[in-house]
Amino acid sequence: MYIFTVLPIISFSSFLVILFGQTIPGMILTFFKIAGDSIILSAALIFAFTWFLKARPHNRPKNYKIIPLDVFGKKSKIDGIRTEFKTHDVAWSFMKQYKETYPLHNFALVSDLKNSDKPTIFRYI
Repeated sequence: MYIFTVLPIISFSSFLVILFGQTIPGMILTFFKIAGDSIILSAALIFAFTWFLKARPHNRPKNYKIIPLDVFGKKSKIDGIRTEFKTHDVAWSFMKQYKETYPLHNFALVSDLKNSDKPTIFRYI
């Protein structure tokens, strides 16, 4: 008679040990592993998307100007030099040449952008 009472208790306790010791913790760990992977993947995708938006080419100015400045930092005018350019590289090249030719002057490469009221300085030597 005791055997018929003890066997169901032992089998039920074994069932509870397996249920709460292996099955439920295994399901919870699997869920959190998948959830962790999903969070890491979504964070990486959000980072890549925001980087792509920041790294895309912005609207570049159409015209560049070279402004000569004297040793006191005031705008000056030098006759015979070209100051209006269409591309940044050409303006930068001319600005380096002017710096060698006129060592007592500084030069600023500026352009008018749509968002600002003042000219934006791109290079200064």
